[in-house]
Amino acid sequence: MKKLPVGIGIIGTGFARTTQIPGFRDCMGAKIVAIASRNRERAAAIAKEFGIEHVANDWQELVALNDVDLVSVVTPPSTHMEITLAALEQRKAVLCEKPMALNAREAARMVEKAKSAGVLALIDHELRFLNSRRVMRGMLESGAIGSVRHCNYVFRSDYRSLADRAWDWWSDEAMGGGALGAIGSHVVDSFRWMLSTEVTKVLGMLTTHIKERRDKPNGGMRAVTTDDEAKLLFRFADGQHTQAATGAASISVIESGKYENRFEIYGTRGALMVEETGELWRSPTGSGTWRPVQVDQDHMASGMREGSWSRGFTAFSVAICEAMRAGKTTVKDAATFEDGYRVQLVLDAIRASNESECWVTVGQ
Repeated sequence: MKKLPVGIGIIGTGFARTTQIPGFRDCMGAKIVAIASRNRERAAAIAKEFGIEHVANDWQELVALNDVDLVSVVTPPSTHMEITLAALEQRKAVLCEKPMALNAREAARMVEKAKSAGVLALIDHELRFLNSRRVMRGMLESGAIGSVRHCNYVFRSDYRSLADRAWDWWSDEAMGGGALGAIGSHVVDSFRWMLSTEVTKVLGMLTTHIKERRDKPNGGMRAVTTDDEAKLLFRFADGQHTQAATGAASISVIESGKYENRFEIYGTRGALMVEETGELWRSPTGSGTWRPVQVDQDHMASGMREGSWSRGFTAFSVAICEAMRAGKTTVKDAATFEDGYRVQLVLDAIRASNESECWVTVGQ
């Protein structure tokens, strides 16, 4: 049993500010002891807002602090490997944002380092911890809809649709920006975890609709090198719940209309559907309708914006801190570094498919 409190160091001030800091502050026996960011002034302002005692000059300083037990890496993907390897070298536990890295080669290095360090090392796929998705997975495993034939995933948002939105790291392929990495990583992880199987082949079409954004430093226009829309097709390995199963995903961060984060599974005896709101639905074969499934409402930490990411991370952060206090190196249902690597293989294959305009076998 670790001496309380568990000391948490957070690198990054975007998603960390809106979700991770409120989440960890809601956990018993844990304390955010340090924060770091490329913009030290912003880090200092957030530290003052949340009562975080130490503002590190850079991530290297934060990783080296004795009272930091867990390093949360909430930075652009291009920085994930370097920061994670340094934290693991110090034998710190790591929570790394998705996508895990820029490519599978980087992810593989992180996996090997985590194995040798023997510490808790997780990827932030917090949607696994939503009550609705856990119930959905349990129903699938119990045979409620029979063998899976097909899955659909729809993510729709317009938060990057305004052409006057400034250029940032999200616009830069070299930094790991884009819809495929940010949202596609969640889609692939959802498929793998829910179906308990692997993606074997992919066909991907990635599109950049807004091709330039204004660069704040000089006021000029700067090219966008990342995708803001992804249309994806999948084939899955046969397994306990799948037989010749296929999948499709439509991801857009520039589509107007109702915000959607919807996951559907169609089987031989019916279908299941979970929505952004946490509502879970079941449609028995031949019923012609969706029927609600009772699900306990998720708790959401104070100060968070309403949303599935917030509700999921509230539960995930509690599970992380409980594991840390107990001296464990695993968290039930959490995405491990090995999971992150498997997801990265699929993302790499999708990018290769987009270039070749052909189906690509994952891992080749």
